[in-house]
Amino acid sequence: MAGGKRKTTMAKLNRERRLRERRVEKQVKKNLRKRAAAERVNEQAEVPTGEVPTGEVPTGDQEPGAATGTD
Repeated sequence: MAGGKRKTTMAKLNRERRLRERRVEKQVKKNLRKRAAAERVNEQAEVPTGEVPTGEVPTGDQEPGAATGTD
């Protein structure tokens, strides 16, 4: 028997390097998706519910600051 270590071929080293790069890219994409989802949740929490306090119901046909006609 030949007494020596087998060397890893360049092809195998290149395959392993590409695999590591793909895994890193996949993790980056995953982190970006998580961050975007968290930002959407935060934005939704800050959006008001659209409720208008009683007595201030906008009709849409009057200009702001116009007289209401109840003098």
